[in-house]
Amino acid sequence: MDRKEAGFVGLGLMGAPMAANLLAAGWAVTAWNRSAPALDAFEALGGSRVAAVEGLRDQPVIVFMLPDLADIEDASVALLAGWAAKPPTPGTTVVVMSSVSPSAVKEFGKRVAEASGGNAVVVDAPVSGGTKGAAEGTLAIMAGATEADFRRLLPLFNAMGSTVRRLGPLGSGSLAKACNQLIVGSTTAALAEAAELAERSGMDVAALYEVLAGGLAGSRVLDVVGPRLAAKDYEPTGPAKFMHKDLSFVLESADAVGAAVPMASAGVELYAELKRQGLGDRDLAVVRQTISNLSGMARCNTTDNTPAKTN
Repeated sequence: MDRKEAGFVGLGLMGAPMAANLLAAGWAVTAWNRSAPALDAFEALGGSRVAAVEGLRDQPVIVFMLPDLADIEDASVALLAGWAAKPPTPGTTVVVMSSVSPSAVKEFGKRVAEASGGNAVVVDAPVSGGTKGAAEGTLAIMAGATEADFRRLLPLFNAMGSTVRRLGPLGSGSLAKACNQLIVGSTTAALAEAAELAERSGMDVAALYEVLAGGLAGSRVLDVVGPRLAAKDYEPTGPAKFMHKDLSFVLESADAVGAAVPMASAGVELYAELKRQGLGDRDLAVVRQTISNLSGMARCNTTDNTPAKTN
């Protein structure tokens, strides 16, 4: 890009280190966040702040890192109204880096184009790698954009990630992230089931995972989430409730193309149960507690249904 300037909306667990890495790479970043402490910390790193999202209207690129597209749409209402009154510079880009619906982000792209008189475009570029990857600048970034827009944004993406790929047009990045979450969510659930089965059988879970890591069951998910599952460490690195949302996007996308996704269907039900149990704000590893709770319920039901012995 000609100007290494960007707006950034959302300085949460992921957004704050991502924006900090942009600063470290020499970008002039102006941010908005709902709570002031995160903005204070960002200013201490050399960033700037605005009082409202519409204050970013003249930035060549505006990154959104909010929980879902509904949050992004709410935050951008005044911004789009301002662009409707006075269109932005041609080539202005809105980058959605949150995990959102592939179909909904396409509709959002149409609304942004209409409001801006065709001068602004939307690119979806969700990320994977968790808070560790965000802090280290090693995120995997999955982009849905034209080839020209992707090439223009590469310097921005490279400041935050180490694996950056264009998957296709707008919506493709979000679909790729949904596929990523299908694998992460299913694998984490399988590891949690194995942990509960092993521990209830008297086995050491950490030892089990060590053996699994050396065989075909070894995976990046096991490496990263396994220690938290084994230790029952559910301190959030990202709220588990978002996995339910992300797997719902898999079902939505599969329905559109007629694909069977039995693992995603099972995952949606499991993570819905996690939320029903009030565990949604804990770490993804808390799915082990969900399964433990289900195990307790199953034991109670088995006990309750056992016929009484007769003499």
